[in-house]
Amino acid sequence: MQAFRAAVEAHDLDAVEALLAEDVVFTSPVVFKPYHGKAITAAILRGVTRVFEDFRYERVIGEADGPDHALVFTARIGDREISGCDLLHLDESGRIDELTVMVRPLSGAQALQAAMGAQFDRIAQEAREAQGRSGG
Repeated sequence: MQAFRAAVEAHDLDAVEALLAEDVVFTSPVVFKPYHGKAITAAILRGVTRVFEDFRYERVIGEADGPDHALVFTARIGDREISGCDLLHLDESGRIDELTVMVRPLSGAQALQAAMGAQFDRIAQEAREAQGRSGG
């Protein structure tokens, strides 16, 4: 999914949000229950950009015109190096309706969980504000 990759790499979070379906389901690498909806998913992705350092995509797996894509990445959280994968599924209109993130190693996932936990009040507030603007 070239548009998603380009938007993430450009730190254009408005463009990332525009690629999300209203009913997108986000599955976190560190929380059991998935998150539902564009507002919370976009807010989580904004939070991730605040905690990931030296983020870069290494490769993309999947057919260019297919509905399923895997974007393999590396990043750092503090002194922890992580590698991971964004698994994307596109709906019939080309919007992302499923986004699952996987990360490794365990120490990196734990660092991500702690960093995102520290962001969660801000993430929840951003999601509420976005829902208020969209009327949802």
